[in-house]
Amino acid sequence: MKSQKVYIFSLVAPLMIFLSVIGFISSKDGRKIFYLPIGLMGIFIITEKELSRRLKRKKILYKIKSYKKIK
Repeated sequence: MKSQKVYIFSLVAPLMIFLSVIGFISSKDGRKIFYLPIGLMGIFIITEKELSRRLKRKKILYKIKSYKKIK
């Protein structure tokens, strides 16, 4: 179940960015500001996942290094 959520989020974020860019470019009236939050949310989702992935990898690497020092 959790893997399905991750898979959906990985597809939704680029789609949000794509839709906001298309909407921002094609909108001729004053509704351009409407598409800005959608794009920012997509960017936030991608950066948050990347930062959390880096932190998890650092923690794992630190644990591996600490076990090697004991032996």
